[in-house]
Amino acid sequence: MKNLIKVERAKLSITQQELADKVGVSRQTINSIEADRYVPSTILAIKISNVFKTTVNQLFALEDVD
Repeated sequence: MKNLIKVERAKLSITQQELADKVGVSRQTINSIEADRYVPSTILAIKISNVFKTTVNQLFALEDVD
């Protein structure tokens, strides 16, 4: 699953830690999601999309292999 979290963080000038604090997870979790090593739960995906004021569909996209 591809995502635009790193791009959206850059737009808001926030760090992985700041995003992690906003959604209640560790910085390592955000890093793993950005690196496509971890697929977030639905609830976490919604929390992240809310921070960026976007939809889950705009933030995350399935790949052909998914």
